Amino acid sequence: MPEIQIVFYSMFGHVYQLAEAVAQGARQVPGAEVALYQTRELVPEDRLEASGALQARKAFSHIPWASPEQLPRADAIIFGTPTRFGNMCAQMRNFLDQTSSQWQKGDLIGKVGSVFTSTASQHGGQETTLTSFHTTLLHHGMIIVGVPYSEQRLLAMDEISGGTPYGASTIADADGSRMPSDNELAIARTQGGRVADIAARLLT
Repeated sequence: MPEIQIVFYSMFGHVYQLAEAVAQGARQVPGAEVALYQTRELVPEDRLEASGALQARKAFSHIPWASPEQLPRADAIIFGTPTRFGNMCAQMRNFLDQTSSQWQKGDLIGKVGSVFTSTASQHGGQETTLTSFHTTLLHHGMIIVGVPYSEQRLLAMDEISGGTPYGASTIADADGSRMPSDNELAIARTQGGRVADIAARLLT
């Protein structure tokens, strides 16, 4: 049965909440083994404390650190990153830049890859972050999986909501006060389930 790794970076907890929802969805697939990992912090501690992120990060301090060496064990890897100017954050880029050995050996070729994200505003770069992240996965030879429009919550027009065909997403607001909505978490669960299901099918 498939081993699913969820590798994320979260500063204030928005991406972490999505990661937990993705994990819930993946665990609905019989036999799926799901593990969460976080990438290491690069921001100085005094700046994290000043922003309030140091306190927020305590909620997921129990999640172990990700390492490039663990990735080949997975059948599918789902990455989560906040947006920084329409791209993945530096912490995630730094992690991926350490995977050259895995790239040289082709360790991730044929594995399922997927991405989810968080932005401060509705038009803060959710889709550019997700699709630009896909470029790295394609260089690794991964099979990219998104969220199909059979997930009707993508079409919600009665509320402000993240969620794209490229991957789940949430809107945090400029001050980080808005946490993932029920709609956004449901889309994340759909993404996790879809990735785990496809990974399981590829193993048969």
